Amino acid sequence: MTSVLPLGDAVRVWVAVLLIGVATYGFRLSFIHLFGRIDEVPARVQRPLRYVPPAVLAALVLPDLVTLRPSVAATLLDERLIAGAVAGAVAWRTENVFATIAVGMGALWLFRFVVFA
Repeated sequence: MTSVLPLGDAVRVWVAVLLIGVATYGFRLSFIHLFGRIDEVPARVQRPLRYVPPAVLAALVLPDLVTLRPSVAATLLDERLIAGAVAGAVAWRTENVFATIAVGMGALWLFRFVVFA
């Protein structure tokens, strides 16, 4: 059974979606406009920007790797955590994105379908 919002609530939802979309677009456009106008990014800004990609990657990947299990042993033996550690070691050693993805997925499949099957 589907629930239908009253007209006033539906309008509020769409107004919120549009305002958030405009704000997001404006925020991104401001950076494009700003960096299009300056010739060189100052060193004070460039240094912290180096850490944005690893921080975003960690924020996307780590919650899926670390799970709360009934025990510490079950958490440490989770195939996603082990495969993530293997992929992290490959990324650190080779600095090759394709090798990291290939080895990480291979390790995940190995642990999921062979070792812990």
